[in-house]
Amino acid sequence: MRAKDLGALRELLLQRRAALLAEGDVPIPMAKADAVSKPDDDEAPLTEMSQVIASNRNRARTAALQAIDVGLRRMRDDPEDYGLCESCDEPIPQARLVLMPQATLCAACQAEQETANKPGARRHITDYR
Repeated sequence: MRAKDLGALRELLLQRRAALLAEGDVPIPMAKADAVSKPDDDEAPLTEMSQVIASNRNRARTAALQAIDVGLRRMRDDPEDYGLCESCDEPIPQARLVLMPQATLCAACQAEQETANKPGARRHITDYR
């Protein structure tokens, strides 16, 4: 990959990382901690659902930050290999890297991996003999 393209993608990753860090964690609402009062039966499910949503968003944010850090590390440690698919060693298209600079797989290998990791996914016709 050309140094100019690598620098532009590095800047893109750094901008996305800064935006995610500035966004911060989604606060997780706590259930009433008052030991004396009885919890509201209508409020408890809403609080639980809000906690799950906030927790999922925080997990997704953490995963995105980790993927960005891995991409930045690859750029630093192996700039010649950045932009190559880790599975098939073919170049990842520039348009894909602009959209997802942390991508480590080409679209075909990514789709193959996602299909293989789906529970109950049929991989081969012979699976049903």
